[in-house]
Amino acid sequence: MLKKNNHLLLVEDETDLREAVAERLTEQGYSVEQAESGEVALERLAEFAFDILITDMRLPGIDGGQVLQSALERYPEIIGVVVTGYGTVKDAVNAIKQGASNFITKPFQFDELLHVLSSALEQRRLKSENACLRSQLQKLYRFEGIIGRSSAMRDLFQLLETIATTTSTILLSGETGTGKELVARAIHHNSHRRIQRFIAINCSAIPETLLEAELFGHTRGAFTGAIAARQGRLEQAHKGTLFLDEVGTMDLSIQTKLLRVLQEREFQRVGDPTTTKIDVRVIAATNTDLVQMVADGTFREDLYYRLNVIPVQLPALRERREDIPLLVHHFVQQFCAESQPPRPSMSVSQEAMRWLMAYSWPGNVRQLENTVEFALALSPGLSQIEASVLPKEIRNVIEPNPMSVMHNLENGLDFDKHMNEIERTLIHSALEKTGGNKRRAAKLLNIKRTTLIEKLKRLERLRDMGSSQP
Repeated sequence: MLKKNNHLLLVEDETDLREAVAERLTEQGYSVEQAESGEVALERLAEFAFDILITDMRLPGIDGGQVLQSALERYPEIIGVVVTGYGTVKDAVNAIKQGASNFITKPFQFDELLHVLSSALEQRRLKSENACLRSQLQKLYRFEGIIGRSSAMRDLFQLLETIATTTSTILLSGETGTGKELVARAIHHNSHRRIQRFIAINCSAIPETLLEAELFGHTRGAFTGAIAARQGRLEQAHKGTLFLDEVGTMDLSIQTKLLRVLQEREFQRVGDPTTTKIDVRVIAATNTDLVQMVADGTFREDLYYRLNVIPVQLPALRERREDIPLLVHHFVQQFCAESQPPRPSMSVSQEAMRWLMAYSWPGNVRQLENTVEFALALSPGLSQIEASVLPKEIRNVIEPNPMSVMHNLENGLDFDKHMNEIERTLIHSALEKTGGNKRRAAKLLNIKRTTLIEKLKRLERLRDMGSSQP
């Protein structure tokens, strides 16, 4: 079980002072992580949901004010205490305006710091509303409903803004639940086709015998049950955008006809010998490896290249864990507003947030959304979502406390599982820092690129085995 002690990040560039304060705070029951600079502090904050941040205002490089601002944007519930050696009114006022709970001046008595911390913790316990949620959902971290602030998502936003204005065919790749249709809609609504229709069709949800007619339309009497002519999704999307989800499930015969649409910009309705010209932008999506399907002979190579004009890879949620707080607070606000009657906006405890950030999310954003809805349903009349209402599988992961291993030894732990989680975290952090570049990530980890790839495959197999178990 996760300990109820408070997790604290101490940011101070004076080594002796930092270590002395950290030791005293640890004696008082706090779990303390140290950061010697603002840059290191931001890395720690991206990886872990601390309860408390204590930071010196004057730091080399990124200063304490920037650290505080970043912490509050990511975690509205965090307690921020700033330390200044100058004691000026301006420093204190600026810190409070930024959202600090309090400030103290150097030199300070340790009892003074304990008093500030206990007062802030009590204020947070009594606080029922989260006044900073809106600031987390500024457009700076959004693109047409897509939310994220990680480097992977910033790169994605920049790419989407660029390709939205083109007319090229796009292939979206990514695991189930990463938001491929949401991205497709965002591209459409930022293109010159936005005033026309966005038509979506899930190729895997329609039987093969009906998919052709559903996609291309049919004439009256074209087949049994065709009592009237009908437009297909392709024709409905004329001048607009057609989104083909799970395109890898298409039958080879339909793939051939889709290839003609992309090459000649024309098609034939089922039962109609004449051709119809069409002006449509196609965005396809898949969660399968189309390259492997081409090699296996189950997907046309020429169609693959026609679809893959602009490839867009959507990152899995476990690859952008720092976006989880943004997404959680967005879903909380959304579900509270949609409740009947609407519920007051709720906050999320830091303990609950730690579990959410530690989970691997095989179902990605869609699974996170369902988890938040589940937690809200089990929190009637409460002002905060606690860890106790999270689904059991979320709380079955390795304890999300970077300093908790020794505490767990007395009760025993699954050594292999714990080491796999550590390895997974290190690899994903390296890939995050290098924008998914495996060669550079391997260099950061001081291992060969082939070794990194083999480890990724092994961890993926372990994850799949874990998710398939009842």
